[in-house]
Amino acid sequence: MRHSASSKLRPVLIAVGIIIVIAFVAIGLIIRQAQARYQSTIYTGNSSTKIDTTKPLSILLLGVDTGADGRIDKGNSDTIMVVTINPQTKKTLITSIPRDSLAEMVGDQDTNVQKLNAAYNIGGSKMAKASVSKLFNVPIDYYATINMGGLKQIVDAVGGVTITSPLNVSFDHITVTKGKHHLNGKQALSYTRMRYQDPRGDYGRQLRQQQVMRAVLAKLAETKTYSRYNQLLASLKGNLQTDLSFNDLVGLATHDRANMKHIQSTQVIGSPAWINTSSYQILSTKTLQQTSDRLRTQLGLSTETLTNMETKLNAKNTVYDGKTNLNYDTQGLDKITYSVIPSDLLMIIRRATEAL
Repeated sequence: MRHSASSKLRPVLIAVGIIIVIAFVAIGLIIRQAQARYQSTIYTGNSSTKIDTTKPLSILLLGVDTGADGRIDKGNSDTIMVVTINPQTKKTLITSIPRDSLAEMVGDQDTNVQKLNAAYNIGGSKMAKASVSKLFNVPIDYYATINMGGLKQIVDAVGGVTITSPLNVSFDHITVTKGKHHLNGKQALSYTRMRYQDPRGDYGRQLRQQQVMRAVLAKLAETKTYSRYNQLLASLKGNLQTDLSFNDLVGLATHDRANMKHIQSTQVIGSPAWINTSSYQILSTKTLQQTSDRLRTQLGLSTETLTNMETKLNAKNTVYDGKTNLNYDTQGLDKITYSVIPSDLLMIIRRATEAL
């Protein structure tokens, strides 16, 4: 008796079906394992509300250099960036903020102005988000604290990053010469840490950090498998804390992939100042307003006239100009005296001299 073609194909179809089922089960296990690892070691939020990937959002990125111990729950944030994502315009904007910017510590019991990077150390992610939000009058939806020492593992997990260095960078026995390079994690870490050899000082370091951040985000946009995310999560363990849930992260990586292909970056530039024998960066009212307008427009919000503690103090410091007069009066609102590093002092003097 002759068998029909369909009956001959049936065992093959069944086998293919079984393989597909097994594949889906395996993918499901990978997803659940990744989700469990993420929720237990990285996620710090408690909201059950799922992120709406069709609406603009903002994420405060805090880079904390904690060394080998891996603790990222305390310490000053040496890197401060606001990442705004707009799915409607398919644009992502990375805004770097000087860590020494004078800012109100929002949430403190008494009115207190300090260097912005102290907010995380004083009041954790809640105060950091609130302080940046009030500084520029923009909503900060989420935060992510990254141990800069863990940048090595993150860059290695995405297969390295390609950057173009504007100058020769030497730090921690590693040299990246001027030009285009593909960096591994160790090289990328050194590239983003060097500060004092750069004639632009901390602003130069910010630009290099933005370069690496854009390259990492671009690599993440190319990642298409959950197994890759699992590998990335392994590299982030102990190096990342965020109130973005696992599902939020996956949603951003999949639905908002187009945004990651149109990344722009900008810097907020301040002027040097002396406050209570400590060096600060003062953001002029014009700079604060321009930054607020840019961020609010990126988030689809109408612009508003900025009024906060910083603009009020700027109005009272009529003699300060950030060039010939570096003395800035906080009206006694600064509560901490910072020690001055000699190299920081030389940098301030050099910039003041160049401005003359």
